[in-house]
Amino acid sequence: MSQRKAELLDAAIRYLIENGLADLSLRPLAEKIGTSARLLVFHFKSKEGLIEDVLDEVQARIQASFVSIAAAKKLRRVAPMKLFWRWATNKRNLPYLRLMYEVHFIAMQNPRVYARYLQRASFSWVELIEARLPDALRTKATATLCAAVFDGLVIELLSTGDLRRTTRALDQFIAMLARENESRVRSSG
Repeated sequence: MSQRKAELLDAAIRYLIENGLADLSLRPLAEKIGTSARLLVFHFKSKEGLIEDVLDEVQARIQASFVSIAAAKKLRRVAPMKLFWRWATNKRNLPYLRLMYEVHFIAMQNPRVYARYLQRASFSWVELIEARLPDALRTKATATLCAAVFDGLVIELLSTGDLRRTTRALDQFIAMLARENESRVRSSG
């Protein structure tokens, strides 16, 4: 990726985090980030191409954060899902998730344009989660369940602002997973 395209991508991400995606038009975006709509099309091929590149980059940054959080040795006693929740609900990081979920809902309304994004987004998260589950729980179905619970709780948090309740719900889910893991380990040993 060229230096200029990377700069435009970073600027577009900042703009979309502040303004959302629903009413995105290239001309106002270009004006706000100091370029022209024509140059955005040159670098990203279309508005949809720009959005896809923004989403890929935001998702890559979020997933890299999840991986580094889950790998932190000093925090191994805390469930990776809880660690990521703490990261995600930080006021600095929550806008990235708000953008990702906004795009996800827009993509579901227009799957013809965003089908590749929808498929990639879901599958890559399931793989990341599955790799971090205890051996007794390591299945795609359990990873899918974890992703769905996390998604639902983030959407609930974004909708209501109730961090206390959604955090308690996550803690309850993590405790249920831990009990299921202990049960499976005992029955296999």
